[in-house]
Amino acid sequence: MVTIRELSSLEGKTALVTGAAGHLGSVICDTLAEMGADLLLVDRNGSALESVADGIQSRWNARSSILFCDLESEGERTTLVGRHADQPLHVLVNNAAFVGTSGLGGWSTTFENQTVHTWRRALEVNLTSVFDLCKGLAPALRQGGGSIINVASIYGALGPDWSLYEGTPMANPAAYAASKGGLIQLTRWLATTLAPEVRVNAISPGGIARAQPEGFVGRYTARTPLQRMMAENDVKGAIAFLASEMSGYVTGQNIFVDGGWSVW
Repeated sequence: MVTIRELSSLEGKTALVTGAAGHLGSVICDTLAEMGADLLLVDRNGSALESVADGIQSRWNARSSILFCDLESEGERTTLVGRHADQPLHVLVNNAAFVGTSGLGGWSTTFENQTVHTWRRALEVNLTSVFDLCKGLAPALRQGGGSIINVASIYGALGPDWSLYEGTPMANPAAYAASKGGLIQLTRWLATTLAPEVRVNAISPGGIARAQPEGFVGRYTARTPLQRMMAENDVKGAIAFLASEMSGYVTGQNIFVDGGWSVW
């Protein structure tokens, strides 16, 4: 009988994580390294990739490679894919995205002031780059019997509650919601298209605690059954499950990691 230890092991396997230097990305990388995977760390030039690599090396003695890539650039994506399309890949985590706090003009502002230019930039990174990487790396993932994990959001499936934002400078960009909604549907489409060799699932995190205004935190917490905002470490279990053979018969799913936010 196969054991949970065997099912959860990623020893001898390779995982590629985009947005690896970010708050959530670094936790995802740490999780996969703890499970034994070799890491391909992808983020923009100038990011803290070296720090992430050093951290997982010191904690888990994990092998990692740093790959600088601006996912908004089709040319850079093509170069990235070209370097790895012929090598077995076991896990692809599409985590990189423009989020609500990204410093873009015409982004985290009122609907009337959101711009088409920024909408296009967000769709390029949050959705088009995922399509591009999944397509280009499909041969590598088929070799590895791979698992794709797309990091979506509660706002890819649910509308925003604007009362949470009253009295704060925070916003909820339309392009963020649209791109994450598209990502959830792309997950379903890929799950049937890449089966049976590759499994494709998504996770939809709730609001992550990052020193938001006190009023927002209080209202968000009151609306959440588990009575707190999400911490980065809360994503570890879902990532471990979907990356490994513990989810060997799971594909096309979107797992909410939201403290119960979506049940209301």
